[in-house]
Amino acid sequence: MGVDVGVDVDVLVVGAGAAGLALGVDLARRGVRALVVERDGRLFPGSRGKGIQPRTLEVFDDLGVGDAVRAAGGPYPAGMIWRDGERLREQAMWDPAEVEEGSPYREPWMVPQWRTQEILFARLEELGGRVAFGRELVGIAQDGEGVTAEFADGEPVRARYAVAADGGRSTVRRLLGIGMTGETVDPDPILVADVRITGLDRDHWHIFPPEGREGFLAVCPLAGTEDFQVTAQMAADGPAIDLSLEGLRAVVATRSHLDAGDVTEVRWASEFRPRAAMADRFREGRVFLVGDAAHVHSPAGGQGLNTSVQDAYNLGWKLAAVLSGAAAEELLGTYEEERIPVAADMLGLSTRIHRGEARRGAATQQLGLGYRGSSLAVETRTDLPADGVRAGDRAPDGIRGGVRLFDAFRGPHWTLLVVGEAASAPAAPAELPGVRTVRIPSYGVYGDGAFLIRPDGYVGWAGPTAEGVAPYAAGVGAGAGGGFGGGFGVGVG
Repeated sequence: MGVDVGVDVDVLVVGAGAAGLALGVDLARRGVRALVVERDGRLFPGSRGKGIQPRTLEVFDDLGVGDAVRAAGGPYPAGMIWRDGERLREQAMWDPAEVEEGSPYREPWMVPQWRTQEILFARLEELGGRVAFGRELVGIAQDGEGVTAEFADGEPVRARYAVAADGGRSTVRRLLGIGMTGETVDPDPILVADVRITGLDRDHWHIFPPEGREGFLAVCPLAGTEDFQVTAQMAADGPAIDLSLEGLRAVVATRSHLDAGDVTEVRWASEFRPRAAMADRFREGRVFLVGDAAHVHSPAGGQGLNTSVQDAYNLGWKLAAVLSGAAAEELLGTYEEERIPVAADMLGLSTRIHRGEARRGAATQQLGLGYRGSSLAVETRTDLPADGVRAGDRAPDGIRGGVRLFDAFRGPHWTLLVVGEAASAPAAPAELPGVRTVRIPSYGVYGDGAFLIRPDGYVGWAGPTAEGVAPYAAGVGAGAGGGFGGGFGVGVG
């Protein structure tokens, strides 16, 4: 791909966080000329968004970074509650999840945010994409043909579309005049830091409940590193928060049995006030908002980074389809239609978990999220069981007839899944030369029928057979490319 700064591109992505990098990867693998620009001179150095939920693990697998993410992290440890230097009890940090055939990942995976972003960055470069660091956006204008971005230094960039992935204090959102509506989840600020500590085991997430005027302290070993993440609730009316080594030592020594000298190094530190807020809209003409630029979460429950990555995953294939001419501009309107309700639900969940009104359980895994109410969800079957897969749902994994479904779905293509008795019908309509066809024996969670699976792993269209799918496919750009003609999988006799 190799795009130079100042050269026109199809998509300009502002911000090299998890959402911006994931979008860059998705666009690069589709052959879209995209450029990611980042104000800072390096990737984000901290651990803040350390929880990768099961649905996001599936997304990462599709983007080609699943193995690297798994290798870089580990499962969450049990919590250990301390009081007066004594271990009181262990506490599960997440409700246990039942193993299901359709879901290969059932528990969150801990990877420090900086490492997740390094992995995505490496994948982007592997695909020929790049990040231009040190480019601070100062102006943005658009017309009927594209977007022009101005920077503090260097030449402007002209793009057909732009995406704001520049965080909760998004410059793009401010320049566009898009408001942010929400609330303060907790008036007390939170200190978070990556530190080196001696005197604690790495098998537990160490929790020191509040005593007196002091807030809580939590010390979590960061999987795949030698670091711990320190999280401490500070007083809203207290002194300025000291993020230095001495400041961190004082917090840890005051709230735990550890000595100040047990904190040997501070690698990164920050503070924030937990908020729940959402942009009034996720699109302004040719500019789209993803991630924290569109919604800001309390970190409780680990939803922020995950919802952000899935924004990008929803938008990437739609931009590619429109840019290639395979789909009409109207397809891009479904980004807001589909993602605003999801973001609102996840904001509410994060806030309830922060306030102790809900637990970290099945809802936080994001496996149950879908788009049944979307205009892209077309269900033509009748008399469906209540627990069956419908148009708009996430398409489950599974192995039937020697075919693993997620292996077949993986890649930037659409998939026509033909199940059970419907598999005796033609493999795919002639009008869909670029759709990969998978034929499997009956699979209860789907039920017999035909399912057109979107590039982001959701069922777009479902019917008793593949008859009638062609008009839908034409409208969304399925079958217009991707190089996956013909059949894949096994026939059913």
